[in-house]
Amino acid sequence: MPTSGGPLDGYALAMLELLAREAPVEHFEELVRRTAEEGASEAELAAVVTAKNRSLEVRQLFARRQQREAGLSALVDTARDLTQPYNLDSLLAVITRRARLLMGLDMSWVSLPDDETSCVRAADGHASAITVGFRVPNDGGVGRQAHQRSAPFWTPDYMRDESFVHDEAIDHVVRSEGLRAVMAVPLRHEHSTLGVLYVADRNIRHFLPNEISLMTSLADLAAVAIERTRLLERTRTEVAELTGDVSQAMDSSATARRLHGVHRNLLDLALAGGELAALVERAAAELGGALLVRDTVSKDLAHTEGFRALFSGDDSTRVDMALIDRICLDAQAVGGLVKGDDGAGGVLLASPVTGGTENLGTLVLCGARAPSPEQEQLLGLAAQAVAVQLLMQRSTAVAEGQVRDELLHDLLHVSQLPPGQLAARGRRLAVDLGEPHVIVVVRPEGGSQSRANAWAASYAHRLSGLKYVDGGHIVLLLPGDDPAGAARAVQRELSAVLGHPVTGGAAGPADAPDDVRHVYREAQRCLDALTVLDGTGGTASPKELGFLGLLLSEKQDVTRFVGSAIGPVLQYDHQQSTELLRTLESYFASGSSPTRAAELLHVHPNTVSRRLERITDLLGPHWQEPAQALEVQLALRLHRTRHLLADGDGDGARPPGQALRASRASNWP
Repeated sequence: MPTSGGPLDGYALAMLELLAREAPVEHFEELVRRTAEEGASEAELAAVVTAKNRSLEVRQLFARRQQREAGLSALVDTARDLTQPYNLDSLLAVITRRARLLMGLDMSWVSLPDDETSCVRAADGHASAITVGFRVPNDGGVGRQAHQRSAPFWTPDYMRDESFVHDEAIDHVVRSEGLRAVMAVPLRHEHSTLGVLYVADRNIRHFLPNEISLMTSLADLAAVAIERTRLLERTRTEVAELTGDVSQAMDSSATARRLHGVHRNLLDLALAGGELAALVERAAAELGGALLVRDTVSKDLAHTEGFRALFSGDDSTRVDMALIDRICLDAQAVGGLVKGDDGAGGVLLASPVTGGTENLGTLVLCGARAPSPEQEQLLGLAAQAVAVQLLMQRSTAVAEGQVRDELLHDLLHVSQLPPGQLAARGRRLAVDLGEPHVIVVVRPEGGSQSRANAWAASYAHRLSGLKYVDGGHIVLLLPGDDPAGAARAVQRELSAVLGHPVTGGAAGPADAPDDVRHVYREAQRCLDALTVLDGTGGTASPKELGFLGLLLSEKQDVTRFVGSAIGPVLQYDHQQSTELLRTLESYFASGSSPTRAAELLHVHPNTVSRRLERITDLLGPHWQEPAQALEVQLALRLHRTRHLLADGDGDGARPPGQALRASRASNWP
């Protein structure tokens, strides 16, 4: 008990000493009790109680200040912790842990909006119910109140508090966790709410204003950190996308530079006038596969050795040529790159070879394994180089073709040059006019005239012949002695190129420059005869036209016509001294009656029958059909007339017996 000064001063000093020592509350109560035991008056005891109360208030004030300082210090540490570079989930885990430790509570969690609900993204101190991924309904709970008010909302006893709307799903997890006191603080940034921060305790608790303020400050820091992290994540994503775009652009640029270099090298090789095969080999080395160049009529122009190997392996590795034909047609029809299966585990790529709007052919890559986009682009560039090569070859061929066309023009028309000079010009162009040649005159019957002319030039050059365009007709001078066969070959190939039948007339052979003009006229007459006879789309030669060919012939070669119609019979009579020719004449004279022919010949009918069988062996089984029978009868008359005129004297013809013997003795050409 203090003894100096007034009683109140002594009590105040004693209380200050207790405050200075930070004595517990029990010591203050002990001081009051001792004062009462020592017999202090009521006034003195009241003064001591008043001093105790004031001292405890000061003590609580200091405690609150210390708590606030500790909270602010922890908040500063939290703010410093939140400045670290986290991803969003890691940041939310830090926020929940800091919130629980800062408030000294049992649990904390953060929910962020997701469509029509909110999703718990992080939780700390949870037991089982409120876990990451739990969807918090927006229809009730303290979180809904905090979001609507944009301010903290708390309850000392969640399940007993009826001041807000409850939600059964939320009430279930609150009961499962055993929570009582719950506080929800909105995470606001500028004018939007990013989510809600919750803290909770398993005991009934009334949150003090400084605790609410501390949670509000923490929520503000957390909102800034969340927005900053989201911004950083978006920035990282954009940077990653930009990095990917830059990397892709660099790869594309490198690819483009490589493709440009390869394309330039291929074009240089084409412009240098090299062979198409060399160009194809170079392109195949860049593409890593076998290449084939095919023209528009399915003719192979060039291919690599690797391409040949694909068609000579065993059954498991051999490529079917029908697949090549199909993919070439598809590429020409589509007008772009076409991909297909080669039937041997590889891939076929076909690119059309075009010059402007003209289709020149197809470039096919074989044996590729899952071709890359770079290979597909490179195949198109290689096709361009092949097109340049083909167009250059065509230009060269056109220049040479003009010289060749001029030679055939001079051969077809009256020329001032002697035959020997024309023959010399032909030899310089690898055309020997001293050898047999046939003339084929073709009428394209519509379609592209330029395409037909280009094909004719290529065809004539390929066969060492000549080509000339006379109006709408194409004239071909081709080596050989079979005009009918030549006409059919020309008609077949040109029809395939134009896509519709063409009409052709042929004649020959011509063995000298002077004969070409006459053979040309015969071929023209055959073409005209086909037109008159409604034979458009076919071919004909004098031999095929029979006696019409004789009439259309420039030289009207009767001997050749007779030989073609009844030559074997004449030859047999000459060698065997038989009378087959006389039997033929009597047979036709009697109306094709063997019995009446036997009467005219004064022989037995069986003899006539045997002779007719021999004639069938010589002339073929169809000699009695109307068309051939007509030619046989015409040949008989021409042969008889020719020899009667040749054997006649000044007074007239020889007697019939002498004429018949002369006929037997004659040697037909």
